[in-house]
Amino acid sequence: MAYYVYILRCADGSYYAGLTEDLEIRLAQHQMGELPGYTQNKRPVQLVFSDEFLSMDDAINRERQIKGWSRSKKEALIAGDWGRLSELSQSREGKNQDS
Repeated sequence: MAYYVYILRCADGSYYAGLTEDLEIRLAQHQMGELPGYTQNKRPVQLVFSDEFLSMDDAINRERQIKGWSRSKKEALIAGDWGRLSELSQSREGKNQDS
């Protein structure tokens, strides 16, 4: 079984990170406002990133990691800008904060 960590861009420009076993169904649920919580009143949403995991534990750890990231780090991940992502991670290690 596969597990997916995903990032949505909400109508207000904010990001939401989540985890699911069925990305297509979960995206439809977000779009229809069927899931109470953060995205319900921030529609429409757009899928901007997803990653697949074979282990539920790995997926949960990745989702938690992403949820703790700054907007800048999320945007670097979405863009696939690994250099910027690394730079932002090193910046945090040196300053104990996100840029």
